Amino acid sequence: MAAQEQRTPTTVVSYPVGHVVGGREDVRDDEWGDVESVVRLDAAAFGPEAVAGLDEFSHLEVVYHFDRVAPDAVQTGARHPRGNKDWPLVGIFAQRGKNRPNRIGVSRCRLIRTDGLDLHVRGLDAVDGTPVLDIKPYMAEFGPQGPTGQPAWADEIMRRYY
Repeated sequence: MAAQEQRTPTTVVSYPVGHVVGGREDVRDDEWGDVESVVRLDAAAFGPEAVAGLDEFSHLEVVYHFDRVAPDAVQTGARHPRGNKDWPLVGIFAQRGKNRPNRIGVSRCRLIRTDGLDLHVRGLDAVDGTPVLDIKPYMAEFGPQGPTGQPAWADEIMRRYY
């Protein structure tokens, strides 16, 4: 039996906890390091207690939805990262492109300050209006344990990313 045939249908429903406000309006790949924006939490769903203590962390992990990627633009196989034929053909799960199966992005960014339900951040690679699905404080212990490695093409991509 093929792997696809063994899958059990599951419906996963997510509701945004907030949205990105400000920063960039245009979708492009590089130079996110100095971009400042706000993650504005939904005041109808959350009170100030939802962010109590968050201001003691320097960085956040933000999970968001690539809502500007059309469902028919999703890719599930291999492709050249950013369409660059100088880079190898690699599977969608071996890269961080936005045209992923569930259109979910994850970014680590600096928390500048909290202001009620507004989280002021720098370096979040999500554009104005992006639905935010979750926010977690970054804790060093959740980072990689031991040395990390990546291919040379990934180094090239990331040279100008932040």
